[in-house]
Amino acid sequence: MKIKDIIRKEIEKSAKSLKIQLNTMYSIEIPKVKEHGDFSSNVALISCKLNEKNPMELAEIICAKLQRNKNFDEVTVAKPGFINFKISRNLYVEVIKSILELGDEFGRSEYGEGKKVLLEFVSANPTGPLNIVSARAAAYGDTLYRIMSFIGFDPTREFYINDAGNQVEILAESIELRFRELLGEKIDDMPMEAYHGEYVKELAQKLNTMEGSRILHMSEIERIQKIKKFALDEIHEMQVESLEKFDVEFDSWISEKAIRSMGIIEEVLSYLYESKVTYEKDDAIWFMATKFGDEKDRVLLKADGLPTYFVPDIAYHTTKYQREYDVIIDVLGPDHHGYIQRLIAALSALKYDEKKLEFIFLQQVNLFNEGEKIKMSKRAGKIVTMNELIDEVGKDAARFFFIDRKPNSHLNFDLELAKKQSSENPVYYCQYAYARICSILDKADKLQLKTKEIDFTKLKKLNRPDEFEIIKKLQEFPDVLIGCSDFREPHRLSEYLKELSGSFHRYYHECGILNKRTKDTTFARLYLIKAVKNVLSTGLNLIGVSSPDKLYKLK
Repeated sequence: MKIKDIIRKEIEKSAKSLKIQLNTMYSIEIPKVKEHGDFSSNVALISCKLNEKNPMELAEIICAKLQRNKNFDEVTVAKPGFINFKISRNLYVEVIKSILELGDEFGRSEYGEGKKVLLEFVSANPTGPLNIVSARAAAYGDTLYRIMSFIGFDPTREFYINDAGNQVEILAESIELRFRELLGEKIDDMPMEAYHGEYVKELAQKLNTMEGSRILHMSEIERIQKIKKFALDEIHEMQVESLEKFDVEFDSWISEKAIRSMGIIEEVLSYLYESKVTYEKDDAIWFMATKFGDEKDRVLLKADGLPTYFVPDIAYHTTKYQREYDVIIDVLGPDHHGYIQRLIAALSALKYDEKKLEFIFLQQVNLFNEGEKIKMSKRAGKIVTMNELIDEVGKDAARFFFIDRKPNSHLNFDLELAKKQSSENPVYYCQYAYARICSILDKADKLQLKTKEIDFTKLKKLNRPDEFEIIKKLQEFPDVLIGCSDFREPHRLSEYLKELSGSFHRYYHECGILNKRTKDTTFARLYLIKAVKNVLSTGLNLIGVSSPDKLYKLK
């Protein structure tokens, strides 16, 4: 049960009986000023023209009708035409009753109507272990997936493996150099463009264990192919293990090699040729991208006849459309902005609906340790891997921190803060709220104040303003999840959980909760915090964060 829905229902019922026309775009919000009531609506302001009345006049008419409604203790009008509501205690009780009855299912809905959504995220090059940038994408994409699943969408998580590019050739050559080094060859300097990370040496060692020197007796082509396959298999396994450690799974893995083998590239090129949106220049084949809104035309086939990296990307997105998703979401890094318009241009030329395709850009992650920024470079081997981060701060802190900012905001990840067991650490603050409630409920059970069977009549004992504030916060949960999905902003959930945890912690310190002398009131309060516990658990789980029932005390 959502209070906003009840207010909306009563407004519309009153309007119908009064023969008042409503602009259905009106809103119901929690006022910033508490004196204005629990909720406020602009229904009169945006419906006045339909009824040929000024806003205040229309508001007074609707207000007079609503004042007799048992769900509201008070309904008043405020300039320039707002209608303010103070909610009755009985309605608050019904909200808590609903949350307790639904338990972990509170917030679940069919809002998404089963729409198929393709979420492509991470999609890191198969040239090394996943780093903290990939970790942010993993946390973001997986949290969005969990939320969308929970509210009735049918999402699919997909990882695209770019395993046919020049970077794979460089990786194979880097491993071969380290391999030769192990066998005693003197390697003075690794080439600048090579991969220098310790993982390259580890892969070379494993290759040596598996193959030994016999690999050097192969032809160069055969040797490089073997090393490439070995490297791709090993790194893919490495990335999968890291993702599993981060509690992230993918429903679909698709590779550029597979795309190339399916003949889709040839189909795409053939269609563009036949549509007369290509031309030849400097021995290359160009796509008339400017005709479809791009800033300049783009090369499809180079002078040597090989496709540019752009072509497999078009082919890959063609497969996305062919699989008939209602919404296609690409989660990309900040360096992909320039790539978008040319892709949209190509898809438009192929007659695909570009409105189905969305792009989410995740900004860079800056890692700090004791106030010092950690410098990173993948090629130079100076990277912080996802595994290293998880080992350092734990999966829970990492996931929470990565989604606790808007996707288009830079993220400064403070390692020291992520490890703190204090209110400064947001994930610990939320987990401690849950653990504290578990402790209170356990203590109540030992005092024979058992809450397994709930007597809903006792909820009427709730009468403190901070109790009603908590209930208001609780009933927002379903709307928060919808907002996360609609705006592709999972950080709304982490913000909500921090606010709910803060409300509970303040309530705990100001109200004793457990008092055997006022059993009915104590039971009411226990039921209230049990509802908080349910919502915290559901919310943390949607982020991929655990809900431990015991934690060290907050400092």
